[in-house]
Amino acid sequence: VQLQAFGGGLVQPGGSLRLSCAASGSIFSINVMGWFRQAPGKQREWVATITRGGSTNYADSVKGRFTISKDNAKNTVYVEMSSLQPEDTAIYYCNMVTSSGRPYWGQGTQVTVSS
Repeated sequence: VQLQAFGGGLVQPGGSLRLSCAASGSIFSINVMGWFRQAPGKQREWVATITRGGSTNYADSVKGRFTISKDNAKNTVYVEMSSLQPEDTAIYYCNMVTSSGRPYWGQGTQVTVSS
């Protein structure tokens, strides 16, 4: 099973980006999908999660600006990011956890917010 993240890039402050992450291979009973990020010199931090039932949670730093969503049929999770700021610059990683607690991680996609 591999998670492939797409959609990163360079964006100006105030801009928007949409990241997507699709799971390939056989992955059963995904319980939670989410996004994390790691800025240079900092630890990886949680950004947002969405449960199988569709409940969402966000880090305070992104609440109101980021929206997480999913497509169960495609085993794909998205995050729509708006009002991006330089402090949002990081490598963004997707994460999926099965009902048995097994985690899967994507390879990361770089988001750079700069003028």
